[in-house]
Parts: sequence; C-alpha cells; structure tokens
Amino acid sequence: MFTGLIREMAEVLSLKNGFLTIKAKYKPKIGDSIAVNGACLTVVRVASGTFTVELSLESQKILAMENYKGQVHMEPAMMMGDRFEGHIVQGHVDCLGTITSIKQNGKSTDFIVSLPKEYSKYIIPKGSIAIDGVSLTVNEVFSNSFRLTIIPHTIENTLFKRYKVGTKVNLETDMFARYIFNMFKSNDEKLTWEKVEGIMARY
Repeated sequence: MFTGLIREMAEVLSLKNGFLTIKAKYKPKIGDSIAVNGACLTVVRVASGTFTVELSLESQKILAMENYKGQVHMEPAMMMGDRFEGHIVQGHVDCLGTITSIKQNGKSTDFIVSLPKEYSKYIIPKGSIAIDGVSLTVNEVFSNSFRLTIIPHTIENTLFKRYKVGTKVNLETDMFARYIFNMFKSNDEKLTWEKVEGIMARY
C-alpha cells in the first residue's frame, strides 16, 4: 500500500528485457515493493546506489512505458506504523489517461485528463486519483475526462512540469469507488454519485 506522496525523483539508468534499473538515494532490499510512476513493482536486484525492478509483459501492456526514462516518481511501500498521509493507493494501474488540456488558473494550473469511458464511473468529484503515482483530488468530472488543479509546489517537484497536451499517464482510480461500484453493480442504474458520496462518508 502507498500514499501517493512522491518520496523521491529517481533516475532511470536502463530499461532492457523488462528489467528497469534506477539510481536513487533510497536503498531498498530485494523483494521490497516500490511504486515507480504509480506501478507497484518488486525489487529483484540491489547494487551501490541503484536497484532493479522487473516489469512483466502484462505490466508493459498497461503502463505508459514511454515515461520510464529520465526522471521517474518513486515511493516505497508503507511500513506498519508509518504515519498515514495522502490517499490510499495500491499501485495497481487501471488504465492510461491522456493530458488533453493545460491552462493556468491563478497561481495554479488546471489539467484535464481523458480516460477510457469504462473507467470514468470510478472518477468521483472531490475523490482521489493517482496520476503516475501522485495522489490528487479530482475537481470536476466530465463524461470521459476530469479536471485537476495542481499547485506550483506539486508541479515543480513532480513530472507534471514536463507534461504536455498528448502525454500519456498511468491512472489508478479511487479504490473506494471501485469497491462500492462492485458491491452494487447489479443496481448500477439506481446508483447516483450522491448515494455513493453518502456511502463513502460513513467510512
């Protein structure tokens, strides 16, 4: 489990035959879970100042592989007893999103992200969404896209500073939204966002 708070901007040294080698200050152990651009991956090799994770063929089909170069977001898995911050993130990427609009909004910046329509039902107004592992709050929801408002600190310290219109990103939707829709999927036509927000407020 992760929080969606990026602990380090690590550097990709190589990606070959499904093995991703990363240079980082953080020193994991073999078998540790590390979220790299939001995808939970297992450490298979450790060397001085670097570690290697393996990406399965299934992962490579789902993830925005073109972003696994240069700098990447990195977050180690939470340990028992850690202070919980951010949102609950599992490191299970649902689908790819596409940045379709970037506009200044005062000191902050609005990003509109499109996604496959079958996943839009999991996007909740004021709910959470993980973009390449960065946990954010959804400001507005459309039929097959959503709007985020990103503060300057987040832009300066994450990959958001290099995102452009057309950039593909890894998306992990709100875990609670997924659970609730699966619990009530036989009655989807009767379920409204007002009811969903009421159910979520009880937890």
